[in-house]
Amino acid sequence: MTAAAEEVRAGARTDEEHRGDVCIVGAGPAGLTLALLLLKSGVRVTVVERSRSHQREFRGEILQPGAMTVLDRLGVLAGARARGCHEHDRFRLVEQDRILLDIDYRALPAPYDHLLSIPQSHLLTELLLHCAEFADFEYVDGCRVNALLRDERGRITGAAADGHVFHSKVVVGADGRFSKVRRLAGIEAGRSEAFDQDVLWFKLTKDEPEVSHDVRVFRSAGTSPVLAYGSWPNRIQVGWTLPHGGYKTVVAQGLGHVKEQLAKAVPAYADLIEAQITSLRDLSLLDVFSGRAERWATDGLVLMGDAAHTHSPIGAQGINLSVQDAVVLHPLLVESVGRGDASAAFLSRFEERRAPDIATMMRLQGMQSKAMLSTGTFATRVRPKLAAVVKHTPVYRKVLRTIAFGNPSIEVAEGLFTAR
Repeated sequence: MTAAAEEVRAGARTDEEHRGDVCIVGAGPAGLTLALLLLKSGVRVTVVERSRSHQREFRGEILQPGAMTVLDRLGVLAGARARGCHEHDRFRLVEQDRILLDIDYRALPAPYDHLLSIPQSHLLTELLLHCAEFADFEYVDGCRVNALLRDERGRITGAAADGHVFHSKVVVGADGRFSKVRRLAGIEAGRSEAFDQDVLWFKLTKDEPEVSHDVRVFRSAGTSPVLAYGSWPNRIQVGWTLPHGGYKTVVAQGLGHVKEQLAKAVPAYADLIEAQITSLRDLSLLDVFSGRAERWATDGLVLMGDAAHTHSPIGAQGINLSVQDAVVLHPLLVESVGRGDASAAFLSRFEERRAPDIATMMRLQGMQSKAMLSTGTFATRVRPKLAAVVKHTPVYRKVLRTIAFGNPSIEVAEGLFTAR
C-alpha cells in the first residue's frame, strides 16, 4: 500500500456504517478527480475502491492536453509530474523509413503543447493526497461493492461492500468498462465491436530512458501495426494490434513466432524483445471494444468514465475523457445534493450535456483506427501526400485541437468552490 493510502485510511471511521453526500465507486482518474472537485465545493465524499493499492500495472498512461489543463487547475499536475514522466511531441505512423501520418502537438499553445506519459500511480497518488486534506473525505480501499441499497420506492440510496454499508444521496459508478455498479443497477453496457481488434500489450526495459519524443505506430508488410512510446523511467510501452480474436491463431504458432513478428514490426527493439519476452505471461491481452451504456443514470445513481462510455485505446482518450467527465458532472452533483434531487430525470442531464462530445470522439477514433490499420496503395502512397496537404489547413488544426482538448467549453466550475 502507498504512503498516501495509509495516510487517508488512518483517519477513516472503523464502524461499518458510512454516511456521505456522494459515494463514488472506483478510485481511478475519473472517480478521484470528481471527488476532489466535490470536496472543494463542500460536499461530503466517500470513495470505495476494490484494490488495496494503486501501485499495480496500468496500460493507460498518456495524458492529453485537455486532462492536463484540468489537473493543473486543481493543483495536481505539478506534483504528479514531479514523481516522474515523459513528454511526447508527436504522434507518428511509421512504415519502415516512411512517415505516413504525423500529428505534431507542438502546434498547440504552450504549456500544453505535448502528450504526457505518466505512470497512473503517480497521478492517483497525487489526487488521493489532495483529497485527504479535506475532513469530509473518506477513503475505503480493499472493498468490493456487491450490492446497491434501495428504499421502498426502489431508489438507490447507497452501496454495500464486504461488510461495509455506504449511505449516500447519490452513488457514482466510476468503476471502469466492466463496471460492477452498472451491472447491479441493471443497465446494459451497450458494447460495440466497431474496432474489431485486440491489443497484445507488454513493456520493455532499457538501460537508459527512451530517446524518441514521439508516440509511434509502426507498420511493416505482413505484420499488424505496433504502438510504442517511452514510459517513465526507462521503459517502453508496446501494444501489438491483432484482428479481433486473432490472439489464439498467433499464439498457436508458438512464442518464437510471436517474437519474430514483433521484431519484424519494430526492428529497433528486436534485441530487447528477444531478451525480455521469455514467456507468454510477459504479454497481456487487451480486449478492444467501444460502447455506450444504454443510459447513464437511474434514481440515485449516475455512471461516468468508462462505466458510461468505453473507448478504444487509439488516440489515448481514456483518461482525457474521464477527467473531463468529472468536470461536467461536478456542478450537477453539487446542485443535486443541494436540492435533494437525485432523480433519474435530474441526473440524466449529465448524459444530455456530455453525449455529443463522446459521439464526436468516437467518430474521431474511428478515423484514427482506419489511418493506422488500413493497408494498400491508398494507405501507403496516397495518404502521406494527402496528409501533408491537409496539415496546413484549418481542418487539421481543428481536428488536432479536438483530439487534444475535447470540447473547449469544458471548464472547472471554480465558482462553486467554498473556503476550506
